[in-house]
Amino acid sequence: MTTTRILDYFTSLVAEDESLPLTEAALSLAQDAYPDLDLQGVLAEIDELVLRVRRRMPEDADIKQKVGVLNRFFFRELGFTSNHNDYYDPDNSHLNMVLKRRRGIPISLAVVYLEMSEQLGIPVRGVSFPAHFLLRVTTPDGDVMLDPTTGHSLSESAMVEMLEPYVQRVGESIGSALKILLQPATRREIIGRMLRNLKSIYLQTERWQRLLAVQQRLVILMPGSIEEVRDRGFAYARLDYLRPAMEDLRRYLDDRPDAEDATVVETELHELRQRTQHNGE
Repeated sequence: MTTTRILDYFTSLVAEDESLPLTEAALSLAQDAYPDLDLQGVLAEIDELVLRVRRRMPEDADIKQKVGVLNRFFFRELGFTSNHNDYYDPDNSHLNMVLKRRRGIPISLAVVYLEMSEQLGIPVRGVSFPAHFLLRVTTPDGDVMLDPTTGHSLSESAMVEMLEPYVQRVGESIGSALKILLQPATRREIIGRMLRNLKSIYLQTERWQRLLAVQQRLVILMPGSIEEVRDRGFAYARLDYLRPAMEDLRRYLDDRPDAEDATVVETELHELRQRTQHNGE
């Protein structure tokens, strides 16, 4: 599949919040690395896993029992867990490889778990917690927070400890922050976080073509974010796509003339103009 068709497909998936298919949209991110990926085949693999675990569910099972059966199947029998040996492998974010290797990162494991739980009638939502995506299960006795890498429930004290490095002050400020951060994430926010994870990896490893693909998706996913347009411009520049780079950076400065990084962007624009003149464009 061509890049244009891949991006058109992604655009159609994320066009509307209400109808955004989380698993399919998340899986589509893998097309940048695997352009011939059989998406429907991978989705069918998940459906087959759901059928297998549904056979083990007692007909009168309540929510807690269903969660217990799913957790035993997902974490113990299938062995889904974090890829501790290579946490920054991009394939940890590609659902086709997560399913194949049973290894991923919290958010990719959570997406698979969310799909299975939804089909099984278990009310689970994703939570975009700092540095470690979580799952929030709604039970008659209240909400339970699960670690998507182990299935273990998390106490409030454990989550406070996880949060401390990201909060300036301790005490009541952490408690207040915890309540806010445990709110369910939208499907668009989940896809955005997956893309930003890949963005960070490709920046660090200087894989500019892959970075550009991620930036294209971020601009599509969050059309109101002029910062992602700016970052796409920098990605274009890395690949010597001078005209589109200049267009994106000009667009950013037009929208944010007083931005803190305006001087940096203006300097980049000046260098791009010189390169276009040198190339005779």
